[in-house]
Parts: sequence; C-alpha cells; structure tokens
Amino acid sequence: MAGRTGGAALPRPLPGEGPRLFRGKDHRLTAFARADGGLLRWTQLKPAGTEWEGPLFLPAPSLSDVSVAQGADGFVHAVGRRVSSGDGSVTVVHATQYQTGRPLTQWRPLGNPHKDPNRARLVTSPAVAVSGTGAVHVFLASDGGAVALRKEDAKGRWQAWGSLQGQLALDGMVAVTTASGRIELLVPASNGRAMRWCQTDPQSELERCPNLRISPDPGTMVGLESTPERITYFWSDAAAGGLVAHRPGEWVIPLGGGPIEGRPAVLRAVLDGYDCTVLAGRSPDGTVMLAACAAENEASGLWWSATVERCAAPPALACDAYGRVVLATLDDSGALRVAVQAAEPGLVIAPSVRV
Repeated sequence: MAGRTGGAALPRPLPGEGPRLFRGKDHRLTAFARADGGLLRWTQLKPAGTEWEGPLFLPAPSLSDVSVAQGADGFVHAVGRRVSSGDGSVTVVHATQYQTGRPLTQWRPLGNPHKDPNRARLVTSPAVAVSGTGAVHVFLASDGGAVALRKEDAKGRWQAWGSLQGQLALDGMVAVTTASGRIELLVPASNGRAMRWCQTDPQSELERCPNLRISPDPGTMVGLESTPERITYFWSDAAAGGLVAHRPGEWVIPLGGGPIEGRPAVLRAVLDGYDCTVLAGRSPDGTVMLAACAAENEASGLWWSATVERCAAPPALACDAYGRVVLATLDDSGALRVAVQAAEPGLVIAPSVRV
C-alpha cells in the first residue's frame, strides 16, 4: 500500500526521468515520478487549485522501467518491468489508481512472453494503452525483435501473451489511444524503419499498417492525437538538430528550436480560441523550451521560447480544470514545480511554484 518510508527521508526521483501528469475525472491533477524502489506521487487538492499533497511514496521494488497511461474512465494504469534482485529474472507487473488521490492497487504480475529465463531477461520496457472499452494493452519488444502483447478481455480478465510478429523491434515504442478509444502502436526498429499497428475500432484486433521510414533518437518518441483520429508523432532527430513531427502518409517536418534532451512533452489545448499543439522540452543546459502552433500546422513554423524555468529531467504538460496549460518539472533537489498558463493572450506561463 502507499505510504511514507517509516519516517525516513523519501527517495529522490531517479536522474533523467521526468514527471508524468494526468487529470482525473474529478479534474484534479496527479503527478508521478519514478524513484528508487517505487513511485512518488503529488496530488492537487482542488481542481485548478494551487495547493498539492505529496510527495507520497508508492513502493514498487525492483522496477527497471515504468510506463503510465490513463483510460477514458480516469483510471491510471502503471506497468513496469521488474528485475529480481536474486536471480535477475524479469517479470512485467501492473497496478492501477482508480481515483485521484486514492491508494495504488498492489502490483500484480503479468509474467513474461518467454519461459526461458535467459530470453526473458531481454524483453524491453513495456508500453501501455487503454482502449475505449477499458481494456488495458501492454506491449514490449521480445527477444528476437518481435512485438509481444498482453491485454484484458471484455470482462477484464488478462489473456495470455501473444505476438504481433514484426522484426528488429527496439525499445522506446509508443502506444496512443484516440478520443474514440482506438489504439495505435508505433515501434522503432533497427533497420531505419518503424513498425505500426492500428485498431479500426476499440473492439478490434490491432492490424499491421505500412512501416514508417523514420529513425528516432532512442527514448524520445511520443504521440499525440492532433486532430480527431489522426496521430502526430514527435521525436528528436540528431541529424535534424532538434525535434521533428510526422503524420503517417506525410513528410517529416523539422520543428527547429535546437536540441532537446529526452522525450518532449506534447499537448492539445485551446489557445485564444484556436485548437493548438503545445510542446515543451529540456534543452542541454536544463532550460525549459516551449512552443505552440495551430493543430497540424507545424510546417508553418513554431516560435520557440526559452522560459525562466529550469529542470533536471524532461517536463510534463496537461490542461487543468479551466483548460489552462500546466507545466510540471522536477528541480535539482527532486522537488516538483508547477507552472500555470497566465491570463494573457497566447501561451504565457507564469513562474512555477514548488509544491
């Protein structure tokens, strides 16, 4: 169960890993960050309020990686790769937060697609998405480069591990759920391509789509439903000198702004009455860079601005109960800082507050 560490000092967030930010059904925000031996959680006390509770330590021993996703029902699902401290065996585990501020469930084992221990150790970090039916889908690259899937059935029971096939899959896959509840999966591969699977509807099986000719920098790829039923993928490209954007079937679009470390944060928000895409990232010197453009209008150019904020890991974005853009970062001490969009035209972020 959740709790502090018996009066001892809480562990700090792990280096290089930024927060993840979610808005619950009650419109309160929750921030998670991975720490040694578990997760740290901060909870907004009132919708759009300035007061937060936390950090609260949620034990999760021996996790090497954690992915977090939210369903349309507001449930937040965390899936991790657990490495035994004894024999080094690897098991995938899953836990759920059903309501904002409520305890996380126990971590339940989902096993591993490989029975052989040596092959089981080679599976990548998992990706997680929740379809419109509420079914949790867990993906990972298995030994040999295929893509493994374990998911819930219509009654919430976990099916056995299956394979989407594929080959040469790498770590860093991205699973995105559209507003209609349809899942898309994009998996980088070692041959300069990315493999893609899509559902035609929330109840259907994932079907293979044409590969994309892209080579994202490791650990930097994210996806966003930029307009209804269309996913835009963003990633860092060392050759391009910064972030790029791509929608399947279109050209790759350089976004400028200079190099960004780690994954960018992407958000769809309404700015001055316009449907927009907002991006945030951490520059090599730790400055938070911010940009926005009209939805799917990246080709017209983005105006990047260096904020006054600095962070020790990639930032996170969300909209609060009033629809304002919220920027969450971790400072050098491991504390969460939250900055909220100011009541001014355009995208102006007020100075952050430590919570």
